[in-house]
Amino acid sequence: MLVTSPSQAAEVKTAVLRIDRVVGPPISRLDAPPADLGFAGAMLGNEDNRTTGAFTGMDYTVTTQAVAPEEAGAALDGLKAEGIGLIAVIAEGDILKELSEKAGPGVLLFNAGARDDGLRDADCLANVLHVSPSRSMLSDSIVQFLMWKKWPRILLIHGSHPEDRLLAESYRKSAAKFGAKIVEEREFVDTGGSRRTVIVAADEAGVFAPYLPYHSWDPRPIAGSAGLRPVSWHPAHEAWGATQFQRRFEKLTGRYMREEDYQAWLAMRVIGEAVTRSGKADPATVRAYALSKDFELAAFKGQKLTFRTWNGQLRQPVLLTEGRVTVSVSPQDGYLHQHSPLDTLGIDAPETACQAFGG
Repeated sequence: MLVTSPSQAAEVKTAVLRIDRVVGPPISRLDAPPADLGFAGAMLGNEDNRTTGAFTGMDYTVTTQAVAPEEAGAALDGLKAEGIGLIAVIAEGDILKELSEKAGPGVLLFNAGARDDGLRDADCLANVLHVSPSRSMLSDSIVQFLMWKKWPRILLIHGSHPEDRLLAESYRKSAAKFGAKIVEEREFVDTGGSRRTVIVAADEAGVFAPYLPYHSWDPRPIAGSAGLRPVSWHPAHEAWGATQFQRRFEKLTGRYMREEDYQAWLAMRVIGEAVTRSGKADPATVRAYALSKDFELAAFKGQKLTFRTWNGQLRQPVLLTEGRVTVSVSPQDGYLHQHSPLDTLGIDAPETACQAFGG
């Protein structure tokens, strides 16, 4: 691409649309979401894109908007009216699906929030790329670690919310996949139960899991939604240049980076990388390049990230943290795959029922 002067730079319009559902207060006030959740990460990603764009003749802009669920469709229409066709969405799966249908083929959405495996499987959406890890990627990352530690017996405690049940089912599948054994299940019980097991909490709603550590009958490891947690990002992560990345974010925002921020940053950087390499900024070209064998993205996780061509999921390592340090990173050593060890996490090509990506 020819370098142009700033006055001639082509504008690449992007947006982040966050759908906020009304929920009760978190267990801890430390978990209260900041007003710029997700938006701050996108701003940093846009800064990174603009740095490259200064040399490639592209000027990147990002619009951020937070709305209630009933306003989501109108907000999407407004962004489309502004000529924005590259949009990161932080929303639950049902809303993302509605937005995908409303957006149509002329808009490319980046899922920076929803973890539903169905959206990467039979209910996959042709105009959605997933930068957020799926539930199965997260549960697989935990069970791999437990098996590596030779802790194969699991007491599964899950909540009663629909998302908790989906997460519990994901842990059941992960246990079967890697040879762990769920010896007992309980629904929202704040006791330790079986005395020779690891306690795995499936509490996506955030209601009870933080109370589990130190409340079991005997001292037992806690994993899942409390204790050792699988995350796409954590402010304690320091390897592979992450410290410098964290400091840049903290300088920009005055706070630590959260998962939604990292996922929104990923969405912006996927766009930036695809536009830089392809020389075009239309949604169809960005999608095609992102899914091609030529795409790769450096993202402070020790290896380049790429997309799965069978369902549009971004391959990525999963960090395992206990809150202050990164304990481990999955996939674990010894888990091999014919193409990429990252494909041991989540839905692999032979397992997919996704048709929208040719699976």
